[in-house]
Amino acid sequence: MSRDDDRAWLSALLNREGGPGAFHPDEGARLAGALSGMPFVELLGLLPPSPAPVAAYQAWLAVNGQAADAFAGWFNLGAALHAAGQAQAAANAFATALALRPGLHDAALNLGLALEAAGDADGALAAWRRALPPPAMRRSLHNHIGRVLERRGLLAEAAAELEQSLLLDPMQPDVVQHWMHLRQRMCEWPVDGRALPGLPAETLRRWCGPLGTLALTDSVAAQVAANAEWLERKVPPVSERLAPARGYGGARIRLGYLSSDFCRHAVSHLMAEVLERHDRAAFEVIGYCSSPEDGSEIQRRVLAALDRHVPIGAMSDEAAARRIRADEVDILVDLNGLTRGARPGLLRWKPAPVQLTYLGYIGPVPLPELDGMLCDEWSVPPEAAPLYRPPPLVIQGGFQANDGQDLVLPAVSRAGEGLPEDGFVLCCFSQTYKFTPEMFAAWCDVAHRIPRSVLWLLEDNEWARRNLQAAWAAAGLDLARLVFAPRVEPARYRARMALADLFLDTHPCNAGAVASEALRMGLPIVTLAGEAFAARMCGGLLRAIGLGDNVATSLPDYVARAVAIGTRPALRDELRARLAGGAWRRSLGDVAGFTRRLEDAYRRALAALGSSEIP
Repeated sequence: MSRDDDRAWLSALLNREGGPGAFHPDEGARLAGALSGMPFVELLGLLPPSPAPVAAYQAWLAVNGQAADAFAGWFNLGAALHAAGQAQAAANAFATALALRPGLHDAALNLGLALEAAGDADGALAAWRRALPPPAMRRSLHNHIGRVLERRGLLAEAAAELEQSLLLDPMQPDVVQHWMHLRQRMCEWPVDGRALPGLPAETLRRWCGPLGTLALTDSVAAQVAANAEWLERKVPPVSERLAPARGYGGARIRLGYLSSDFCRHAVSHLMAEVLERHDRAAFEVIGYCSSPEDGSEIQRRVLAALDRHVPIGAMSDEAAARRIRADEVDILVDLNGLTRGARPGLLRWKPAPVQLTYLGYIGPVPLPELDGMLCDEWSVPPEAAPLYRPPPLVIQGGFQANDGQDLVLPAVSRAGEGLPEDGFVLCCFSQTYKFTPEMFAAWCDVAHRIPRSVLWLLEDNEWARRNLQAAWAAAGLDLARLVFAPRVEPARYRARMALADLFLDTHPCNAGAVASEALRMGLPIVTLAGEAFAARMCGGLLRAIGLGDNVATSLPDYVARAVAIGTRPALRDELRARLAGGAWRRSLGDVAGFTRRLEDAYRRALAALGSSEIP
C-alpha cells in the first residue's frame, strides 16, 4: 500500500472511538509502519482535537524515539498524561523531554507542576530552581537586552528589561541611570515614582546620572553631590600629574579643545565661528577629537577652523593625555563635561596646566583636575559661586557661543506644518527628557487661558507622544490643540520657529542652543529662573538680547507672563519688535565680540596659575 493509504488508515484509527488503544493486535505491524519516520507535527495533524490520546503519543515514540523531534512527543505525552490524572508518569515524560532539549523551558515548568501534583513538592522546587539561571546571570541578561533595545530606540521595552534587572539586584547605579533617563525621555511620570524594592526615591534621584540630574533638581548642592558620586564610581584617580604646575610660557597661548562632538552636533554649530575667529597672533588652536566621522558640512567647517586636528578616538585616556602634554598645551577646554563621549579619565592625568569645562554640560563637574567652569555673571551669580566645583570662570556679557553665519532658510507655512493659521501657537522644541509634570501642567494652564491656542512640541519618541497626549487630555484639553513636529534638517528646523508666537521654556533644565535659535528667528521666550546654572542659562540669553522682563521667578509668575503675551496682542507685537532689526546679531550673535571676551577669560585663567582661585 502507498504512504497516503497508510496515513488515511492511521487517521481513521486515531479518530475512532477508543483511539489507538483499541486497535486489533493484527494491526500492530501496519501501525508501526505508518508511524515510522513520521514527523511529530504530522502526527498532530491526524489526531482528534480533544482529548489527545496518550496511546497515540506512546505509539509514535515507540517507533520514532530517536528522531530529532522526539522531545516534542515526550512533551505532549506529558501533557496528555497530566490531563489524564497520571501525574508521576507525566513528570517522567516531561523529564525525558527536558533531557532531550535542555532549553525547553515549558517542559521545566510543567515538570515542576507534575511533581507537585504527584505530591513531591521538594522535587517540584528543585526542578524549577534547576531551570532558572543564577540571579547574576539573569541580571546580566536583562541589562544586555535593555542596552541593545535602548540603542535600537525601543525605549519602553528597554526600560522594562532594566526594571527586571533592578528587581533582582537594586544596587546597580548605572542601571538606575539608564532606567531613569529612559523614563524621562518617555515622559513616564513621575520618573522616580515607582519606587522599587531597596530603591527609595531619594536613591533613584541620586543615581539618575549627570544629564538626568539637571532635569530633576534645581539644587546646586544636589547636582554637585550626585555628579561627584558618579565620578568617584566611574573615574578613578591616576598616579601622575603630567603638566608642569607653572605652565610653559610660550609666545602664543596654545589652546586645546577636547570634544567628541566635532560632527553634526549642537556644540559644533555653536563653536564653529568662534574657532574661526580666535586671534591667531595670540592663540594656537588644536582640536583633540574623538568624534565620529559623519561627513557633514559642519564637521568639515570645524576641522578646517583648527590649526591642528589630532584624532584621539582610538587612544587610551593615558595615551591621549600624554599626547596633549607632549604638545605643551597651555589651556585644555573640555567641551563634553559629563555628556556622552566625555573623557574625564583623560583629564585626571592633568595634561595641561589649566583645564576648563565649557558648553557641553551646563552644570558642576566636580573633578579635582578641573580649574574652572566657564559661565557668565547671571547664570552663576557671585553669591552662588562657592557652591560650584570647579569654581566658576566668568565670561563677561554671556557664556554661550553662537554662530553668526548667514542662514539660508526654506519657505515654510503654518498650513504646511499642521498649524492653525489664526491661532496662538505656543511651542517648545526642547528634548522631552527636560519635560517635567509640573511644567507640562503649567503649559496646560496657559493653553486653557489663551483662546484658540495650540501647543507645538518636537516629536521625540512615540512613548512620550502618547504620555503627553494622555496628560493633555486629562487636563481637559482637545487633542487637536496638541501638535507634534517631526525632526527635520537644521534649515527647516530654524525656519519653522518663526511660525510660532511664544516659546515656553523648560525648568529646571532650560533651553540653551534651542533658545538662541528661537530668539534669532524672532520668537519670544518665557523662562523660569532657578538656582542652578541649567535653570538660569535661558534667562541670561533673554537678558542679553533685551527680553529680561520675560524671566519669571516662580511658576505662577511664569504662567501669568505667558498668558499676558498670549492675550495682549500689543505686548506680543512689542516683544517681536524688540527682537527685530538685528537684535540677535548685535547681542548673542556678536561672535567677534564674544570671542574676544572668551579669550580674556582664558588669559585670566592662565594668569591665575599657582593662585588659590581663578579671578
